[in-house]
Amino acid sequence: MKKIGFDNEKYIKLQSQNIRDRIEMFGGKLYMEFGGKLFDDYHAARVLPGFEPDAKVKMLLKLKDEAEIVIAINADAIEKNKRRGDLGITYDLDTLRLIDAFREIGLYVGSVVITRYTGQPLACAFENRLKALGVKVYKHYPIEDYPYNIPHIISEEGFGKNDFIETSRQLVIVTAPGPGSGKMATCLSQLYHEHKRGVKAGYAKFETFPVWSIPLKHPVNIAYEAATADLNDVNMIDPFHLEAYGKTTVNYNRDIEIFPVLNAMLEGILGKSPYKSPTDMGVNMVGFAISDDGAVCDAANQEIIRRYFASLVSARQGLSEESVSSKIELLMKQAGVTVSDRRVVAESLKKAEETSAPATAIELPDGKIITGKTSSLLGSASAMLLNALKVLAHIPDEVNLISPTIIEPMQKLKTEILGNHNPRLHTDEILIALSICAATDDLAKAALDNAYKLEGLEAHSTVILSRVDENVFRKLGVNLTCEPKYQTKKLYHN
Repeated sequence: MKKIGFDNEKYIKLQSQNIRDRIEMFGGKLYMEFGGKLFDDYHAARVLPGFEPDAKVKMLLKLKDEAEIVIAINADAIEKNKRRGDLGITYDLDTLRLIDAFREIGLYVGSVVITRYTGQPLACAFENRLKALGVKVYKHYPIEDYPYNIPHIISEEGFGKNDFIETSRQLVIVTAPGPGSGKMATCLSQLYHEHKRGVKAGYAKFETFPVWSIPLKHPVNIAYEAATADLNDVNMIDPFHLEAYGKTTVNYNRDIEIFPVLNAMLEGILGKSPYKSPTDMGVNMVGFAISDDGAVCDAANQEIIRRYFASLVSARQGLSEESVSSKIELLMKQAGVTVSDRRVVAESLKKAEETSAPATAIELPDGKIITGKTSSLLGSASAMLLNALKVLAHIPDEVNLISPTIIEPMQKLKTEILGNHNPRLHTDEILIALSICAATDDLAKAALDNAYKLEGLEAHSTVILSRVDENVFRKLGVNLTCEPKYQTKKLYHN
């Protein structure tokens, strides 16, 4: 069983209190730039075992009576139909999804701000759509020489041109569907307008990673570098914090590089900057809720290896540069880990060599590794899934959970009616077939009832799996990696 290394309840308590303290520090109004994922933060859950994917939402719910949300979206991203890589939907659609998600849990969404607006046609259409849905919309405009021409930026020709976003709560959380949406500029523009109106307001930044209060080369921080290797983010000692306080803290290059400019803006707007370092700006308390450093290190090291395999697959698919995997390989050396530390890799490769066909392996909670081979009926991932469920439900290996008399008509449907070339059943089809059998077969029901035990387990495939199989394993909570090779030599892979 995986060890728990993070105290989720302690985190929620510490984090909500720290944000309240920061609101008081500024006299009752705080604009908080919220980076990273608010919902479903599975990276944090993987590297901090015990961190719940919705922990940040639960923390905000502690502040819901004091908080409102402003969603920033870049007009150029709307115009270019920019998509979220994890969800595959455009930023404008994700904005609607976020509004729905916030409202469903009782958080107040005050408005949407369209940043870098220059009259782009699709941005105009999105503005009209939001207004028709009853959502308040504001517009912010490009500022010449941003962020370096500070006198111009903090003038009526700079931030002064932007719409003032009307807010009614003490805590204004500025979030976005993705990076490059203008969250920080939105916060600073609001400070400028609030100051003109005689309202005391402050700025703070919420980023979970890197964790400022643990060492620079801690596996959790290295795992963050691995996750953002394609963005060229680099974790660094915060030199401003070290100089001001004589204490070593961790930040990342972009925040450190922009801090002198940001600090000068805060001085220009507020008269005096409240911060001496980029670390000062942050409110993140995640490092203080680590309860078992060894467990967290083990989990983070596994994440680094997973990111390495993901980068190899991405390069093989033509979605990223090969240099990304080279960077992560260096990070693996820093962490002192290799692919051999991921036990399912060697076992899946061994099975593939024995059968001369693709294979998949999964490590169960007790450390036992179960494999699946490719057959005429099932792909290796589907076979592994059935084998794992049998072991978890204590069902003998020789038992056929799904009769070939059920599988064969499904294959006929796939190939002869739906026109698929591959007759083998994917993992989603296997689970549907198993659920049908469970209606009349107690063993099939027992296997299905144990599917929840797959969450958090490690698996590896010797070939790149289909998008369908990847999605099924993600929904089951299985941490899947793949070798960077396809099962066939075709040019088109779906």
